[in-house]
Amino acid sequence: MPSSKEKLPGESYCFACGPENPIGLHLDFRFDAEKYVAEKTLPHEYQSYEGVVHGGIITTMLDEAMGGYLYSSGERAVTARLDVRYRKTTPVGEKLIITGWEEGRRGHFVNMKATIALADGTVTAEGSAKMALVD
Repeated sequence: MPSSKEKLPGESYCFACGPENPIGLHLDFRFDAEKYVAEKTLPHEYQSYEGVVHGGIITTMLDEAMGGYLYSSGERAVTARLDVRYRKTTPVGEKLIITGWEEGRRGHFVNMKATIALADGTVTAEGSAKMALVD
């Protein structure tokens, strides 16, 4: 199972997970078996139209679930390719469960998957990414 890694100086301002970023998402992930999971209820400041989370914010949360998984496992990676499928509208003001996991590796690339789901398990968005490992 991956281990958790502390943030390096300056990384506490990450828009997605940085605790010191005043306008950030403040996502707080943890490992649950082989998956990287966070729960978040977004306020209306992150909506596009009434009651619906903006697609860019959804993409950011999926990307963080995949890249953060590797970072917290002690590996540095950048997103080389990212695909998002919006399956349903994602509501503001409701608990969301963001989950990321590793699918496989080939050379310096890691294939990742992530989902955003409602508390009842309904998946509203899913992502897949090819992450490039860097030194």
